[in-house]
Amino acid sequence: MSQGPQGDRRTAAGDAGPHRPGPLGRIAGWSFRNRGRTVLLWLLAAGVALGLSVGLGSKYSADYSAPGSDSKQAQELLAQDFPGLGGETISLVLTSDNGVTDDASRARVQGLLTRMSEVPHVSGIDDPYGPRGKVSADGRTALGQIHLDVANAPDMPKADTRRLLDLARPADGGLHVHLGGMTVQQAEQGSIGSEGIGMAAAALILVLTFGSVVAAGLPLLTALGGLAVSSTLLPVLAAVMPVPDWSTSLAAMLGIGVGIDYALLLVTRFREWRDEGLAPEAATVAALDTAGRAVVVAGMTVVVSMLGLFAMGLSFMRGAAVSAILSVLVVLAASATLFPALLGYLGRHIERLRLPLPRRRVAQPGSPVAAGWLRWSRLVERHRVLGAVIGVVVLLALAAPFLGVRFGFPDAGNDPAGRSNRLAYDSVAAGFGPGSNGPLLLVAEVSPDAPADATAALPAALRAAPGVAAVTPPVPGSDGRSLLLTVVPDGGPQSTATKALVRDLREHVIPAAGPGVRVHVGGATATAIDSTDNIARRIPLLVGGVVTVSMLLLLVAFRSLAVALKAAVMNLLSVGAAYGVVALVLEGGTAGRLIGIDNPTPLPAFVPVLTFAVLFGLSMDYEVFLVSRMREAWLHSGDNAESIVSGLAGTARVITAAAAIMVAVFAAFVPSPDLPIKVIGVGMGSAILIDATLVRLLLVPAVMHLLGRGNWWLPSWLDRRLPQLHVEGHTEHYRPAAASEAPRSPAVVG
Repeated sequence: MSQGPQGDRRTAAGDAGPHRPGPLGRIAGWSFRNRGRTVLLWLLAAGVALGLSVGLGSKYSADYSAPGSDSKQAQELLAQDFPGLGGETISLVLTSDNGVTDDASRARVQGLLTRMSEVPHVSGIDDPYGPRGKVSADGRTALGQIHLDVANAPDMPKADTRRLLDLARPADGGLHVHLGGMTVQQAEQGSIGSEGIGMAAAALILVLTFGSVVAAGLPLLTALGGLAVSSTLLPVLAAVMPVPDWSTSLAAMLGIGVGIDYALLLVTRFREWRDEGLAPEAATVAALDTAGRAVVVAGMTVVVSMLGLFAMGLSFMRGAAVSAILSVLVVLAASATLFPALLGYLGRHIERLRLPLPRRRVAQPGSPVAAGWLRWSRLVERHRVLGAVIGVVVLLALAAPFLGVRFGFPDAGNDPAGRSNRLAYDSVAAGFGPGSNGPLLLVAEVSPDAPADATAALPAALRAAPGVAAVTPPVPGSDGRSLLLTVVPDGGPQSTATKALVRDLREHVIPAAGPGVRVHVGGATATAIDSTDNIARRIPLLVGGVVTVSMLLLLVAFRSLAVALKAAVMNLLSVGAAYGVVALVLEGGTAGRLIGIDNPTPLPAFVPVLTFAVLFGLSMDYEVFLVSRMREAWLHSGDNAESIVSGLAGTARVITAAAAIMVAVFAAFVPSPDLPIKVIGVGMGSAILIDATLVRLLLVPAVMHLLGRGNWWLPSWLDRRLPQLHVEGHTEHYRPAAASEAPRSPAVVG
């Protein structure tokens, strides 16, 4: 790229005359001039974060129960009155086609139990042949429990769980031993290094986009700098509030994705200013003072969306939201400080190490706009009605599968075939019935003034209830005033019949138990049902709050009612389409098997809630990138059609490259063995792909062409009251050819 003969002698102050850059421009100028100090400060921040993590960091934890629910009360009573049941357990399942009750099998099992009891954190084992064990009616299956001295599955070292799996693995004389439970599931999942895969894919896309290794390296270095600080601080956050372990992957997705995207936009704008003839420092200040404003607005939309998760009233949602917000805020800080500092070192050499790629054809000499994108923009302008109709129809068609989605918590029955956890689940279902994998734990509180036989009729009433396969004898609690009964449903944990049974027990069977007795239905199955219902009730609060606040932010940023309303509708359509893709893969058909889902799987209710917050914020990013350039052109020309064409043509390449990077980052998490992370990766990756292509490159410009000058309409009374953000920046102060021209301000219709 050629520079003017006087280009490198210009300065930010010189080009702009009396103009003083905004806060971002001033921060960029300081970071550029003090580049060494800035990089050292970031290295120091990473070191301090590491020290805090080592000294104050805590383990990740999450409570998925619904606050105040019946199952939550049962859980609390279990911990209080039945402390022996509070620890984590592993199911020990024995199977053999020849039967498991012969003397040889019993002897082999006793030897196995002895060896397992020596593994660290094993506090006791319920012998499958003992009073606390179970043997199936056909004698081919037996079930015991391994008790651990840890309260939650994540607290059990995976190495010790794998030792148990190694002891159980050899088949001896036709006897098979399978271990199941959350602890086993986590030990079998392993890790695939999704973050590294995402970064590698992003690096390839950046090199192809810029054609220069140096230009491609700047976004990567900026994202890595932010990720080094934010990811190290997450254990510290876990010491302050409950943070689920999967939030680290969510924070990494966002940190890598938005960090690279924001720096990509800034690199593109920096190169454009260099083409205008500005010196590296002046171009850095101009890039942050113009495109940097769009980056901040885009980042704040993500933050606002994640804050909406607080409306769900769930501790694990708050932990995930704060983790994501921390990641985005650190990335914004890196974009405003570390990125300009890196430009101080590499700005003059940004076109170095070019690859022998074909040059893009530009619309006109010296223009950054590609000829192909300009032709596309003109095509959308000519066929605006057809483009709008096609866009809406395709989005609705993609969203249609979501109408049949089944909500619930996946269990071991959804694990990949062949794993010990899945084999244990299937063996228990075959030997004792599907309900044995999700028993209901009923805790009865007996008041002091209740008659002595107040609970005598309860077991019989439970056995008589439709959908109940078995009821265990009552077990008294430590205080003698509480009882524990285990109810085995006819159906599996995910069946609608089991959900109906829980409702029937609470509404009809238990109230008939008599006065002085309060019975709570708990256990993992009831907790999953209550959590799903609780989230479903709160979803309107999340959607309404996030959409309203995001619209207000866009209204202030772009001073347009149409832009704010259109953005909300378009984002809802793209999120709905992504939900449809997720529902399709969860059906377990051909699409599901491509990503490792081989049977129909329920969708955890918190996943669409979480992805809505993230996707709505990320979709707003592309809206800000696109509309800020359109508004910039509108303010200078007053020509609505031309501003849409030039804005789309000028940002299409950035948006497609940014989306490709984000899709690659999210797609890297799809192979994850953790189902929620896999589904989040599918949903986010498909949403960004749909949003950045079908929505931003077709539907948005088509609708804006149809709206005409109404795109920029704002009532005069509201115009006077809204603050001026100037999200597009004062580009006229940095453009040499237009430095002496005042921008045109289109009339605002009151």
